[in-house]
Amino acid sequence: MSTAAARYALALDLVDDAQRIAEYEKAHEKIWPEVREHLRGQGVLQMEIYRLGTRLFMVMEVDPAVYSAERMAQASLDNPAIVRWETLMWTFQAPTPWTPSGEKWVPMAKIFDLASQ
Repeated sequence: MSTAAARYALALDLVDDAQRIAEYEKAHEKIWPEVREHLRGQGVLQMEIYRLGTRLFMVMEVDPAVYSAERMAQASLDNPAIVRWETLMWTFQAPTPWTPSGEKWVPMAKIFDLASQ
């Protein structure tokens, strides 16, 4: 029996520099194979990132039987390729005004669901 995917919406900002934003988008045209394997291995089924100006919005669908934010964070720290990727990405990224210190992508609160209407 399969479990329905869980969906997360997260936000992060980019450095306000057109060249850096272009470089960030270029890096995401084809992510490193190690990053793709890491995401899949952590139960991430689908991930999309959208941009408006410097604001990024990520939609992530995960297998709730596999995915754990805490476990994924630890696995990221234990994987040298992911540490390199995240270090590179942080040169383009900036915390939102609402991001707690030491965090990057922060969960957004769902305020509307058409299906529940």
